Amino acid sequence: MSLRVGNASGFYGDRFSAVREMLTGGSLDYLTGDYLAELTMLILGRDRLKDANRGYAKTFLRQLEENLGLAREKGVKIVTNAGGLNPAGLADAIRELADKLGLEVAVAHVEGDDLVTRADELKLGEPLTANAYLGAWGIVECLNADADVVVTGRVTDASLVVGPAAAHYGWGREDYDALAGAVVAGHVVECGAQATGGNYAFFTEHDLGTPGFPIAEIEADGSSVITKHPGSGGAVTVGTVTAQLLYEITGARYAGPDVTARFDSVALQEDGPDRVRITGARGEAPPPTLKVALNRLGGFRNETTFVLTGLDIDAKAALVRRQLEASLAADPPAEIRWTLARTDREDADTEERASALLHCAVKDANPKIAGRAFSGAAIELALASYPGFHVTAPPSDASPYGAYTASFVDSVLVPHVAVLPDGSRVDIAPAAEATELFDVDDPELPEPLAGPAKRAPLGSVVGARSGDKGGDANLGVWARSDEAWRWLAHFLTVEEFQRLLPETASLPVRRHVLPNLRALNFVVTGLLGEGVASAARFDPQAKAFGEWLRARFADIPEVLL
Repeated sequence: MSLRVGNASGFYGDRFSAVREMLTGGSLDYLTGDYLAELTMLILGRDRLKDANRGYAKTFLRQLEENLGLAREKGVKIVTNAGGLNPAGLADAIRELADKLGLEVAVAHVEGDDLVTRADELKLGEPLTANAYLGAWGIVECLNADADVVVTGRVTDASLVVGPAAAHYGWGREDYDALAGAVVAGHVVECGAQATGGNYAFFTEHDLGTPGFPIAEIEADGSSVITKHPGSGGAVTVGTVTAQLLYEITGARYAGPDVTARFDSVALQEDGPDRVRITGARGEAPPPTLKVALNRLGGFRNETTFVLTGLDIDAKAALVRRQLEASLAADPPAEIRWTLARTDREDADTEERASALLHCAVKDANPKIAGRAFSGAAIELALASYPGFHVTAPPSDASPYGAYTASFVDSVLVPHVAVLPDGSRVDIAPAAEATELFDVDDPELPEPLAGPAKRAPLGSVVGARSGDKGGDANLGVWARSDEAWRWLAHFLTVEEFQRLLPETASLPVRRHVLPNLRALNFVVTGLLGEGVASAARFDPQAKAFGEWLRARFADIPEVLL
């Protein structure tokens, strides 16, 4: 029998009912929940500033209040990173909850990732949060000690699946291929409904409804089947799994603290309705360093959006920009950023369609300069600027924003501790073998596809999935047939990518080729500034970046259309 590992959360704020849905929808051995993103760590860091006893995902505790008894009744073990910055605190809270509910629950936790008190020693600056990405072996130790619930801080998302699989099958630390297979399965299910049709480029082909959450059925060799509970919404197809495999990765080597998984070896195959089999994953020794996510308070920001209606849009935008900057000249914000969205239409039949939006965002270390001094100056222009002046919101105070960076530290410098249900502590040694990470050589491309072409949007023939890694954007593009891959692999060069997406033209862009998935992945360095919390861009997490690319027109071979 394969090991069935379900997921019930892809981020802090995901569907609250998912835990119960997964526990009642069918059989499971383990239920996992991923609550930590780069932005979440900043949110939890600010929580901890207010109260040292906080710093974990409180939503998870409320979900357990409704479902812990059900999980125990069904024999489902729970593994989650909801511990955030305070896994010990959440573990204690779960024990208190279990006592209140009259349940016997063995709770363990994993710690050691939090490096904020050692930031100076490790030359990490002065961050608000500093968390190393730990691996799965602390989770394994907790499960081997018969824990019913395992709470972690910052482990890699895939570790929530790798830990249960390694414990169940007794894998060793150098069973790299099996571990890599579990990493691939974990990467697919970690973002919840994105594997079952959510955020899917070809969503119109499926009755999405409310998609169910995914399940990975993992075999002893690390291969897996991605599926979902019978009767739940959404769809599991080679396309939905491909999309999630490409999400927020770089190239062929997907590095983690336990194994570097080779995504260029992975093969996907339909295995029945809502079932996709993943085979072929190969693994290599992990790199000698651990990634450390750093969040700091970057300063304060504010924004105003001016509505420009009718004629002379460019002139109206130039006038209000000149006026506002003149008003702020005596004590200007450190950063002023203007963007004009030409949402207006000629001869429009509604006022909204006749209007464009001029967005002005400012940042400064001083909350007064970025606050009412800015928004008040904008509103003071109401009767003295362009005709039809109005804004989308009243003046506001500045709000704090965060800045994200990533660093790396030698894995031997980071403690990794499993705190077992009986309170005993087990130190987890770093990987005994390590290999420096480097890119693979570009593989040989297929023969180009020739023939007459027709102008059409790229999304007619290719899918895309995009997201953020700190200040960088990742955009994966895949073809759905061998013929389309023959065209895509040659057409979408870095130069063409930058032409289609002019925002990337001045930035470093790297293309990675993944023939087994008929896919290309592009990494754009610096597109998102200092990360999502700094809100440096209209789409600060690049979630719709791929849909912009799919909407661009190109000369596409007619045979594909």
